[in-house]
Amino acid sequence: MSEADISRVRVIACGMIAREVLAIRQDLGFEHIELKCLPAMYHHYPAKIAPAVEKAIIAAQKDGVDEIFIGYADCGTGGDLDRVCEKYGVQRVAGPHCFSFYSGNERFENQWDDDMTSFFMTDFLARHFETFLVKPLGMDRHPELKDMYFGNYQKMIYIAQTENPDLSAKAEAAAAFLGLQYERRFTGYGELTGALHEAASVTIS
Repeated sequence: MSEADISRVRVIACGMIAREVLAIRQDLGFEHIELKCLPAMYHHYPAKIAPAVEKAIIAAQKDGVDEIFIGYADCGTGGDLDRVCEKYGVQRVAGPHCFSFYSGNERFENQWDDDMTSFFMTDFLARHFETFLVKPLGMDRHPELKDMYFGNYQKMIYIAQTENPDLSAKAEAAAAFLGLQYERRFTGYGELTGALHEAASVTIS
């Protein structure tokens, strides 16, 4: 297959999975994948996700991109993101959220009865716990908020994308800060790898 036969693919993704998308692109050798990141902070404001994705899709179409893939699960949009995807004929990562597709959607669903009182952490959240959760939620200024936000959780499950002792230590410290039991599960990139491989394997007809 010549370079001219390969479609130009733009992945419009949540900033929380940007590092992972780039790592998968390198692992697969898919240099024709372009990454457009939307702010990770939309995780706190899911109503902003679908409108922002729609704008990014329109921009990609204007740029003449051959294929567009959405690097979001539903992520709390209540189906709004699926309606945008259907409108423009594009696909997204399957699943309700990144914790699920990293774990494997079927596995996550099967374990839900045991995990429903768990708070999930990823590499991104371990890396940015202070700036992405503690400070935005005001827990640095008002420690009593920890019980308000996390009082119904019993455990933190760190689903690790990489074998990184520093991130594991940060995740364990975060669990201690929140007063939660700690469990680590290595998932790698889960179903994100297959989704990107399928999206980026399209050839120009």
